[in-house]
Amino acid sequence: MKIFEKAPAKINLSLDVLHKRPDGYHEVEMVMTMVDLADRIEMQELSRDTIIISSQAGYIPLDEKNLAFQAARLIKDRYDVKQGVYIHLDKKIPVAAGLAGGSSDAAATLRGLNRLWNLNIPMEELQVLGAELGSDVPFCVTGGTAVARGRGEKLEPIVSPPQCWVVLAKPPINVSTSEIYGKLNAREIKNHPSTANVLKAIREKQFDQLCGNLGNVLEEVTLDLYPEVRQLKECMQRLGADGVLMSGSGPTVFGLVSKEAKVPRIYNGLRGFCKDVYAVRMLT
Repeated sequence: MKIFEKAPAKINLSLDVLHKRPDGYHEVEMVMTMVDLADRIEMQELSRDTIIISSQAGYIPLDEKNLAFQAARLIKDRYDVKQGVYIHLDKKIPVAAGLAGGSSDAAATLRGLNRLWNLNIPMEELQVLGAELGSDVPFCVTGGTAVARGRGEKLEPIVSPPQCWVVLAKPPINVSTSEIYGKLNAREIKNHPSTANVLKAIREKQFDQLCGNLGNVLEEVTLDLYPEVRQLKECMQRLGADGVLMSGSGPTVFGLVSKEAKVPRIYNGLRGFCKDVYAVRMLT
């Protein structure tokens, strides 16, 4: 028996850091949604008690460093599953891009193995498991659009943003999330995004207001460390995207575009800058 799961990418419409917590993590407040750029996960039961991962992508670990591997091992250990599993990751989401590709793979693995092994684990419990793997995994378990608080695991589902095109562009560099958070001084953040304004724009389906209130406090760290991300953001603004923001800790920059006729110009203009460019829709 084979099980297939899609693992969509996420973008941050806002990302605010409130303070550093005693446990070393940062207290965040984020508005996240998913876009139609996805990895495809295939899972097949094995008779022997082992976890095997493969992928057509030559640049990801296929052992315990892989979040999908960790998700499979966690669910096997927690629910005393003696069967093994073969997992194939058909990667489409760029790695280390601020799009939660690894987290979404882990979430899809949790959902898929729950079905493959008929474990009947409630979605809320899968989210709690996901929080043990990474801060973005609980959101990726259910997807949709949500406000995330705490270190990302406290989720409040909300209505979908106004539908639009999303142009994603990743420069040819990888950014470490832990490095960016490590260099962030929460007390020195100058411009906090207004989560309330972002939520109001989404609730009222006001596309222009949403674009005007996009914000990510990690930009000031990543843009200073990696000038090419700043150049990419400025390029996307010049090409006419309605709202432009870095997703997560970067380096991917996305542009929200209301008119489909503008998409090819922006897409083609960015292709001259970097090869990882995608024009997709928001998932609603």
